[in-house]
Amino acid sequence: MYQKKVVYNQVGSEELSVRELLKKWLVPKKWQHFLRVEQKVLINGSYQTFNTIVKDKDVVTMNFDFSPRTNLQKYLPGHSKLNIAYEDDDIIVVNKPAGQKTHPNLNRENDTLFNDAESYLSQKNQHPYMVHRIDQETSGLVLISKTPYLVPIFNRQLSSKILQREYLAVVDLNQPINTAGTIDQPIGIDPNDKRKRMVRNDGQNAKTDYHLLSKNSKQALIDLKLYTGRTHQLRVHLSNQGWPIVNDPLYNSNHKTGPLKLFAYKLSYQIPFSTQTKVVQVQAPNIITKSD
Repeated sequence: MYQKKVVYNQVGSEELSVRELLKKWLVPKKWQHFLRVEQKVLINGSYQTFNTIVKDKDVVTMNFDFSPRTNLQKYLPGHSKLNIAYEDDDIIVVNKPAGQKTHPNLNRENDTLFNDAESYLSQKNQHPYMVHRIDQETSGLVLISKTPYLVPIFNRQLSSKILQREYLAVVDLNQPINTAGTIDQPIGIDPNDKRKRMVRNDGQNAKTDYHLLSKNSKQALIDLKLYTGRTHQLRVHLSNQGWPIVNDPLYNSNHKTGPLKLFAYKLSYQIPFSTQTKVVQVQAPNIITKSD
């Protein structure tokens, strides 16, 4: 069972019922239904109807003692130490190294980030649950939930752009680059290479903002904000503009000199069951700040 006890802090003059508050917190409808029918949401220690107005400093207690999903994610223990950027009772944000897969594709794999997270969290009688992922070649921040009950809430944050991710990339300048802009191009599978993606009219919508930080005659350092999470989105979008990421094995034909120069350095999200925003940011590694 997962229990969450929250002191409600009224925002301005808002007057929210229990139902409206749960909706604002992005609690799924089917879970709202269970909390109501089973009387598992309490206001100051007692159940109230869902039309009851929640007052400032009321204590809201939610008891999620039902099955969150049919197939739980299970991982073998890993063998590497996690680089933890932030941790609280509900989540961890870890700094994934370049070259490591985020999660296993086969049950026998034990060398991915989630295998390492399993080893770490199992010591606390907890397990990792996936919110999002980054490419194997990409390094940087990944948010992991310690409970499956928060995953659909974070999924709603992703779809509504509340949970946002920012990256730094070093690119080869095969074409001129503006100081800032938006790349809004659909992405689909490359029919000639199933490992790759490409910009195509019948692909899924994909949107990326970029901001130029510095450049020389050959390369540029750019800041990227991801609005959608398509496979290889940043790599495809930048390559299609004539700015392939340095050391990209799939989308840059230039000679490789090391790891992919793409780093997820900043992650912001709304703390579940609150209106507060949490920002986790880490310093870029030398592979990003050092030019080839």
